[in-house]
Amino acid sequence: MDIVTQGLLGAVAAQSGGNSRDVRLAAFGGAAAAMLADADVLIRSDADPLLVLEYHRHFSHALAFIPIGALIASILLWPVLRGRLTWRRTYWFALLGYATAGVLDACTSYGTRLLWPFSDVSISWSIVAVVDPLFSAILIVSLAIAWRTRNRHSAWLGVCLAVSYLGFGAIQHQRALAVAKALASQRGQTPERVLVKPTMGNVLLWRSLAINGASVNIDAVRVGLLGDTRVYAGTTTQLVAPATWADLPRDSLAYHELQRFHGYSDHLLVAHPRDPNYIGDLRYAMLPTGIAPLWGIELDPSRPNEPIRFTTRRELTPVMRNRFVDMLLGRD
Repeated sequence: MDIVTQGLLGAVAAQSGGNSRDVRLAAFGGAAAAMLADADVLIRSDADPLLVLEYHRHFSHALAFIPIGALIASILLWPVLRGRLTWRRTYWFALLGYATAGVLDACTSYGTRLLWPFSDVSISWSIVAVVDPLFSAILIVSLAIAWRTRNRHSAWLGVCLAVSYLGFGAIQHQRALAVAKALASQRGQTPERVLVKPTMGNVLLWRSLAINGASVNIDAVRVGLLGDTRVYAGTTTQLVAPATWADLPRDSLAYHELQRFHGYSDHLLVAHPRDPNYIGDLRYAMLPTGIAPLWGIELDPSRPNEPIRFTTRRELTPVMRNRFVDMLLGRD
């Protein structure tokens, strides 16, 4: 989730464990601890552009790391909170805040190593977008009321509403998945995998990927609040396989990095439609029916041992923006 919402949820969770005397300090400690988990983005190297993908949402987001993460947060907070809170209360609020970070990120469509070190599986429930204004608004209102009234019951209500919203997202996910599977059946296809992911800022419009071998059908599925559904047909594309792409030498740096990125992208790599040497993650695009990936690596097949570049390409034209709004509102 975006770091602001991470902090909001951490603050509200900590407030729910506070009392009238320390509910405001609880919000501060919980927010700081929740945001600390995302400090893993600082693990990066110019010599290894993919290192940030390897460690983002990794050990710092694992359930087993929560007590350690809370301890680190408490140590950092102690110079500020000493004299206002006991060490025990400081750690308690940091624990409540830090505990929300990994679980919330697992609710998005980005993989989280929630079970590390017991499992290296990347968990992504895909029930809420990385940025969702309504979800954030629920937390802001409950945080503000609890802050003003110094009453933790408002924070409890906020936590309950936030969990309810995530539950609604899970229901919407299942509805979108059912529509996507039915669409594949209507086309006479039996895909190996069907994935649906929420689009930015809502749980109504979903990106659907029906994967069959190296072929992927990309569509948008809208599941309305009143049971209505609508499909916006997209296109079909071919996945990139490191073993065959551009006949890269197996001992080359480019082949090794492409294999790494292949794993990080859940084996769903695609060439950019306007730049065949830009290989990106097909799971994410500006439009739910689009092929152009949001991020990827730049390779030069003629120089397979040259360092790669990992870049983002968030190109949103007015036409694309209008099309997204039309699909979100269920218009033609």
